[in-house]
Amino acid sequence: MALLFPTRAERTGRQPHAASLEAGVWPEFMYHDPLLERLFGRVIEEYPEYQFYAWDDERQEVVGAGNAVPAAWDGDVATLPEGGVDAIVDARFAEDAPKPTVLCALQIVIAPEVRAQGLSSRMIQRMGEIGRDHGLDRLIAPVRPNLKHRYPLASIERYIAWRRDDGTHLDPWLRTHERLGAPIVKVASESMRVPGTVAQWEEWTEMAFPETGSYVVPGALVPVEIDRDRDEGLYVEPNVWMVHG
Repeated sequence: MALLFPTRAERTGRQPHAASLEAGVWPEFMYHDPLLERLFGRVIEEYPEYQFYAWDDERQEVVGAGNAVPAAWDGDVATLPEGGVDAIVDARFAEDAPKPTVLCALQIVIAPEVRAQGLSSRMIQRMGEIGRDHGLDRLIAPVRPNLKHRYPLASIERYIAWRRDDGTHLDPWLRTHERLGAPIVKVASESMRVPGTVAQWEEWTEMAFPETGSYVVPGALVPVEIDRDRDEGLYVEPNVWMVHG
């Protein structure tokens, strides 16, 4: 592939995306985090210089995208928020938000047909480069382990300790970050919160929830909690803080 990595500020306007990206890469419920529904659009529009594409010049379409937002962090692991993605985005748009000191990754998405070609590493490196171009020398990331959904009943603490025979992380996305020099420093236990009615959860998952309890849902890293008496479902997703120097 002949790839370019322009920012949204450099290549303005709507770009043609690979069909597999247009279809969406996350489980449906992931698009219904109320805080991100309210603020993610502002991230894109107000910080275009931190959003970028993997542009395939031969196919003339976007085959990957990276989203990040400047954030304030004092370098103390203890102050990385348990709220992960939600907390970072919320803080950026708070009144009197402090001056940014780091760049925080929000997501990297890659078209399925071009995965396993080293593009994920290049995307992380490009994100760090963009931060440095704007005086933000450290990249922090609330990472969503991409195989955790296969082990929803294992705690995130247990899962991130699993290693292959060669000593590297079992999880490919954690492994990629680690190979680029980012250690796991902390669990973000409540990185995203997705509430909804029982009917909404049944629509999002195409499942029935006939009684109150915990349910394993395709694509979810941990079970979804359903309370039929309150007509509520809640998914609280853990992520993992990793820090690139």
